[in-house]
Amino acid sequence: MQLGRTPSGEPISGHRVVVTGIGAVTCCGVGADALFAGLLDERFNDDRTIPDFDPSAFFGPKEVRRVDRFAQVSLAAAVEAFESSGISDLSGDRFGVIFGTGIGGMTTLTAQERVLSGKGANRVSPFLAPMIMPNAGAAQIAMRLGANGPVETVTTACAAGTHSLGAAARLVASGRVDVAIGGGGEAVMDPLTFAGFANMTALSNSGISRPFDVDRDGFVMSEGAGALVLESLDHALARGATILAEVLGAASTADAFHITAPREDGAGAARCMELVLLDAGLSPTDVGHINAHGTSTPLNDRAEAVAISAVFGPEAPPVTSAKGVTGHSLGGAGAIEAVASVMTIERSVIPPTAGLTNIDPAIELDVVHGSARPLEQPIVLSNSFGFGGHNGCLILGAFA
Repeated sequence: MQLGRTPSGEPISGHRVVVTGIGAVTCCGVGADALFAGLLDERFNDDRTIPDFDPSAFFGPKEVRRVDRFAQVSLAAAVEAFESSGISDLSGDRFGVIFGTGIGGMTTLTAQERVLSGKGANRVSPFLAPMIMPNAGAAQIAMRLGANGPVETVTTACAAGTHSLGAAARLVASGRVDVAIGGGGEAVMDPLTFAGFANMTALSNSGISRPFDVDRDGFVMSEGAGALVLESLDHALARGATILAEVLGAASTADAFHITAPREDGAGAARCMELVLLDAGLSPTDVGHINAHGTSTPLNDRAEAVAISAVFGPEAPPVTSAKGVTGHSLGGAGAIEAVASVMTIERSVIPPTAGLTNIDPAIELDVVHGSARPLEQPIVLSNSFGFGGHNGCLILGAFA
């Protein structure tokens, strides 16, 4: 991946950035293996919450009541990623965390508003502020794992997980840190959030996520988190790490168009994909698979399809959306899909798009559905597009 461009247009090279650990907690279950098994088998918890998630595995009995669920699931994904990386000796100030969320501690906020209304101000939790703040997930990860380098939070709606990974990769590529955990998490399965999304007609009335299907009618909200351990190649090789993949490029653009709707022509998303290819030094024909944002909303899926076609043409690589299985975990989605992308590369298999039966004839893409498909070229582009017009793209490839 490149750090940028000189005034003459030449790339500024940095350290190569590799993935050495992955973690996920999703409605498929706890752990990255559960996520990928769910994607392959189209198996998930019907209410899109995380089955068998026990926060007491990470927090004591008092502490568990003082940490919002979004921060709990963020920490769980990060701990799995860190432990799977095998890192045992690391200087804290050479270790960073960039972890995103779209909303933060909304569940705590709504619960404490009910306390205020029903029992009065004196009964509101003194831990309200640290529980609702969006940076609580990143802070919990840093405290648990001893990260004393840059610890920051990206809050760009549904692009937050992907943007966090891009920022974490650049932190490593620049040489500021040797290791960074990047990712995102969300857990806002509360009535107020559901009501807000439902009343803006974003949620599926059928309760089924159908990315790219002609009958898609909105997204299905879920909770979850994903995390990657990103490491400089030199640092990873020096400690004999198992390298799962390489971050080849990252990019970000904005539509500057509408607070919730994407541009119909997909121009901002297309430019983001063009920039991530440029950052990776790749051409469109090098990409073997696109892990689409694919939310199952009529506008988003159509705009993304237009953007992909504009960049890749009629020979676009196979496309899939994880959200038919995972639902949409907002700020956690891009990170979960990055974990899935790494596992797609590792296992050389593209999961199908669950929920897709009849592809929208207006979407001229090769969308994988029905069954998994072999990955022919081990380079994956992962897309995330958020409310506010935030676009994020990440390219991951097999390490060579």
